[in-house]
Amino acid sequence: MATSATRILVLDNDEATRDLLADQLVINGFDILLAATAEQARQLLDQHQTDLVVMDVMLAGEDGMGVCRHLCSSRQLPVIIVSAMATEMDRIIGLEMGADDYVAKPFHPREMLARIRAVLRRGIEPAGVAPLANRYEFDDWQLDVRHGELSHRRKEQLVKLSTGEARLLEVLLAFPNQALSRAQLMNLVRGRDSLPFERGIDNTISRLRRKMEADPANPRLIKTEWGSGYKLVAEVRSY
Repeated sequence: MATSATRILVLDNDEATRDLLADQLVINGFDILLAATAEQARQLLDQHQTDLVVMDVMLAGEDGMGVCRHLCSSRQLPVIIVSAMATEMDRIIGLEMGADDYVAKPFHPREMLARIRAVLRRGIEPAGVAPLANRYEFDDWQLDVRHGELSHRRKEQLVKLSTGEARLLEVLLAFPNQALSRAQLMNLVRGRDSLPFERGIDNTISRLRRKMEADPANPRLIKTEWGSGYKLVAEVRSY
């Protein structure tokens, strides 16, 4: 059961979908905000502390993927996309925009509830994993975990990270110079009971490289270990 402080914004221009989700989430103890347009969603987010957004990307008069990217990067909010566009490419694009999960319509309300709980659990350390630090310094970079902010120490450059990007980088920094498989990364990033996407890990790694590496095609910090996974190669200091 969710606590009363757990608030979810449902952004969908289909009233039936909004009502279906609202009924299921309220029964399970969540606080709910409902929006039919991106403008309504922005107003609600400005007025209320929100923990997660469930949104359809087919929005009247606005680029839903752009809205998703803004929520993930600027507002640092976890996002689950729901959409009738259910091809593999649609899912990949949604994850590349920074979404934490992608659910095809029509969906069963209990499946959506499970996915919401999985995303919310990503901030909780899996059993047996030592608590991660609040701040990491590595190479010329510094990651502020609490605010999800990555900054370049010499250039005084602040790099915006989505929730998924910040969490994946945090896990890599917690295990420096150690190859982690996709399964291990999904387990650590998302929590043990999530519904993971291996392609989502690859896409998030690519986005991190574009933001951090001088030459993303030949990365110096986040290396691919063929047959194993990925590892961050650097001396890491944590606080």
